[in-house]
Amino acid sequence: MKSAVETLNPTRVRLTVEVPFEELKDSLDAAYKKINQQVTVKGFRKGKVPARVIDQRFGRGAVLEEAVNDALPKFYTDAVNQAQLSPLGQPEVDITELKDGETLNFTAEVDVRPSIEIPDYSGIEVEVDAVEVTDEDVDKSVEQLRERFASTTPVERAAEDGDVVTIDLEAKVEGKVLEDGVAKDVSYTIGSGELLDGIDDAVKGLSAGEEATFTSELKGGSAAGKEAEVTVRVTQVAKRELPELDDEFAQLASEFDTLEELRADSRKRLENMKQYDQATQAQERVLEKLLELVEVPVPEKLLEDEINTRKHNLEHHQLGQMGLTLDKYLEIQGKTAEEFENETREAAIKGIKTQFVLDELVKQEKLSVNQEELTEHLMRRAASSGMSPDQFAQAVVEQGQVPLLVGEVARGKALAVVVEKATVRDTNGEIVDLDDEEEPAEAEAETVESAESAESAESAESAESAESGESAESGGDKAEEKSEG
Repeated sequence: MKSAVETLNPTRVRLTVEVPFEELKDSLDAAYKKINQQVTVKGFRKGKVPARVIDQRFGRGAVLEEAVNDALPKFYTDAVNQAQLSPLGQPEVDITELKDGETLNFTAEVDVRPSIEIPDYSGIEVEVDAVEVTDEDVDKSVEQLRERFASTTPVERAAEDGDVVTIDLEAKVEGKVLEDGVAKDVSYTIGSGELLDGIDDAVKGLSAGEEATFTSELKGGSAAGKEAEVTVRVTQVAKRELPELDDEFAQLASEFDTLEELRADSRKRLENMKQYDQATQAQERVLEKLLELVEVPVPEKLLEDEINTRKHNLEHHQLGQMGLTLDKYLEIQGKTAEEFENETREAAIKGIKTQFVLDELVKQEKLSVNQEELTEHLMRRAASSGMSPDQFAQAVVEQGQVPLLVGEVARGKALAVVVEKATVRDTNGEIVDLDDEEEPAEAEAETVESAESAESAESAESAESAESGESAESGGDKAEEKSEG
């Protein structure tokens, strides 16, 4: 077999392959055997029909077609390996010549990883937020803990802001009660904003046993997006009482004996969180600077597939789980369809470029992934997926995604190499030593996954927050990485 490569553009090549006919022998034998098992010829036992009879009865062309279909993948793979290409996606194959007994010639066009030159990146400088924890931050943290230990006491009076009311809900659309429009014994804190628009005004001033009717747009359920007439009946009013902020509270809510010790621990935890956020911010900004330094051509077909994947995952998985349509999501985000398309395209381009550049760095720096690193990454991914490590590992193996996880870890290590050589200053002008962070590798992996991700987690979380309380509103409810090859 002979092959030649023609570069059509920086991300696409055409392979021209010539195969001597004798190299088709194994595939021809397999074709005759397969056809033999499928046909019946009078006078011959099944599977024992001679090749010449098959040619006479069914045509040599049928045999050649079967043989070529069987042989093409192998010859294509051999040609790719000979040319040391890194194909992306499936090739477009065209048989240019097939002469029985002489030759098989074909071409294959396919997208390939572009050749990337990584320039000197040691001069990268970025600025990040300073780690500062104020007394107000500590007060807020302690107050949130205090809220968790609040108690409620039923009262015989009208409901007020901050009270916890137990309510029954009934939603009607066009005068008919929805099948999923009834909810009973719902606990709701007035002023929390966790249920329907208008419910706070409706329940304030009501005592147990009283009801009110108001109009609100349903955010979920069978009538999502429609105006509903909602009747709310209060069955109990309870006053929330917060514990005193003293040593006794510290002993109740923590392992500490004094409120001072509890506040000191809260401050330390907030500092750790801000340091972690600072490290992630540094890695994101270093990655952005690195991508600015490198010219990365993006294959159009790969980009199109990535855009479609991101849209599909957002619309059919993430939004679907929240009971949102894409139109409703865009309305919540305040975006037009055109803005969404542009943002999705930009995110897809960044994800592809990130993968290409960091993969090139993995090769350049000769980075590898050991079992311990892979296991740690698997454990973290399992935790974020809500699965047990064993379940997640089994799913990864069954779906053949171990190489994808290895790639994620390797790219995280490549980014770490760049970050280590970068100069990171905070907004106070102080040099930030990221080596002091407790789990830098985890943050680096998350940064890479975020850049490659097929979904915008921040936007989706914002949408989910806007739609919280959905069951009551309805009356009761990095990068999939592209496989190469």
